[in-house]
Amino acid sequence: MSGDLLRLQLEIKQHYVNDSDESQQITPQLALQVLLQFDKAINNALAQRVRNRVNFRGSLNTYRFCDNVWTFVLNDVEFREVTELVKVDKVKIVACDGKNTGSNAAE
Repeated sequence: MSGDLLRLQLEIKQHYVNDSDESQQITPQLALQVLLQFDKAINNALAQRVRNRVNFRGSLNTYRFCDNVWTFVLNDVEFREVTELVKVDKVKIVACDGKNTGSNAAE
């Protein structure tokens, strides 16, 4: 998987950057750079380091497709690896195309 095929939006990074931005610890331009750098780093790490496959199953609560972004909310989800099973109450999955557009095209 390359960075062009996968873009993760993790709520924890967005929450951290938003909190820092609102308290004016960093500028909006720097916040955007942090998010872009995080996306590049996580995509590179996933492409180079992750080799395990995980299956998941749950009940679909809601789904939405808006502006080329899919959002799924699942309830009672089971993540299953070969030897491990993890159960969670709720999972939100956000997925987008990952094509380079606009200012990202030159990077």
